[in-house]
Amino acid sequence: MESTQRAPSERGPVRAVLIDVDGVLTVSWKPLPGAVEAMERLRADGMPLALVTNTTSKTRAVIAERLAGAGFPVGADDILTAPAATAAYLRDHHPGARCLLINTGDVTADLDGVRLVDAVEADASGADVVVLGGAGGDFTYQALNQAFRHVQRGARLVSMHRNLYWRTAEGLDLDTGAFLLGLERAARVEAEITGKPSGAFFAAALDRLGADPADALMVGDDVESDVLAAQRAGLTGVLVKTGKYLAEAVEAADGTPDHVIDSFAGLPALLDRLGGA
Repeated sequence: MESTQRAPSERGPVRAVLIDVDGVLTVSWKPLPGAVEAMERLRADGMPLALVTNTTSKTRAVIAERLAGAGFPVGADDILTAPAATAAYLRDHHPGARCLLINTGDVTADLDGVRLVDAVEADASGADVVVLGGAGGDFTYQALNQAFRHVQRGARLVSMHRNLYWRTAEGLDLDTGAFLLGLERAARVEAEITGKPSGAFFAAALDRLGADPADALMVGDDVESDVLAAQRAGLTGVLVKTGKYLAEAVEAADGTPDHVIDSFAGLPALLDRLGGA
């Protein structure tokens, strides 16, 4: 499996790997060819790893159950999600705030310590923070317009990510970023991002592994949010040509991935060439 590299690197051996889930390991929760075997190889080699995902429709426990059921040797402790990172962010930066969540899927189990209010309560007593999760059927005009009004009144805008689209078995679907851009423009604010591409998200994952950015590698299918964002955080970035990968998106990107491989199945061979822990 060949890879393209941005420039000769003076980095040492790879001592930790961060891995996106959707589009890298699975599509619509079905394993991509060779992904399970590649993960088993990383485990056998003793490579420290963490799954870092902007998935907002399922909790860490449910994601772990789905992946384990598909054959991946992972557990909930291996997974860092955008909702879990959002909970930590809200506890630290907006403690006790009344948070109006717009999200498709139930992730309240991963939002411990966050005071959530529903639409009726938000209209009655106000919302301090509007939180956008993953796009879907709950991203109605009514819900987004309510969010717009609360932000106009001074509520902070927090988004779990700004992905524009994601890959399903039926093709590409619009994601939160497509709606967030309009909301930011209309309300004249900039959202606080808690998942990828936030540098704090990568830092939290590396902290779990006790790894430094210079010794770590990030594997993703989103050239901007996964790969270039990780590179800006000091990690080596690896782009896979599965999931939401689009050649035109890579050409239009603000930078160049350190490595490009056909799929996650090719990661063990890349690690062999780079040197692994």
